[in-house]
Amino acid sequence: MARDKVPATPAIRLLKQHKVKFTPRPYKYEDKGGTRTSARELEVDEHNVIKTLVMEDEQKRALIILMHGDCEVSLKHLARQLSVKKITPCNPDRAETLTGYQTGGISPFGTRQQLPIYMEETIASLEKLIINGGRRGLLVELVPRDLTTILKPTSVSVAI
Repeated sequence: MARDKVPATPAIRLLKQHKVKFTPRPYKYEDKGGTRTSARELEVDEHNVIKTLVMEDEQKRALIILMHGDCEVSLKHLARQLSVKKITPCNPDRAETLTGYQTGGISPFGTRQQLPIYMEETIASLEKLIINGGRRGLLVELVPRDLTTILKPTSVSVAI
C-alpha cells in the first residue's frame, strides 16, 4: 500500500465525513499477528493499539468492545456490567457479516450494522490511540476524544 494513498474504506470515509484529523498507519499485516505485530511494525506501545472485538450475549445480541492491545477482556465482568448471563466472542464469519470487514481488519467506524459499542474506560485517557482503519494492515492514529464523539461508546471497566 502506497503511503500517500489511503484506501477508501467505510471507516476512512466516516472519519473524513466527520472531519476527524487522523494519521493513516499502514503496516505489514501478519495473519493472527494481532496488536503485538502491528505495535512492533509501527514501533508504538501495544497499550495504545486498540483492538475492536465483536462479541455476543447468550441471546446472540452482538456488540463491539474496544480494548487496549496488551489487555484482555474479562467476559464475566463485561456480562455483569451489561446485566446479561454470558458474553462470548462472535465467530469470525458472523463478525464479518455484522461489520462488513474482514477479521483482522475490523474497525468500529462505518460498520455494516450499527452495534452497541463499549470501551475500556482507560482508553479515554490516552494521548493518542491507534485503531483499525477498516482493512488488514491499515490502522489510523487519532485522539480518543474524536473516537468518543463519533462512536459514543459506553465506558466499562473490564480489562485484565
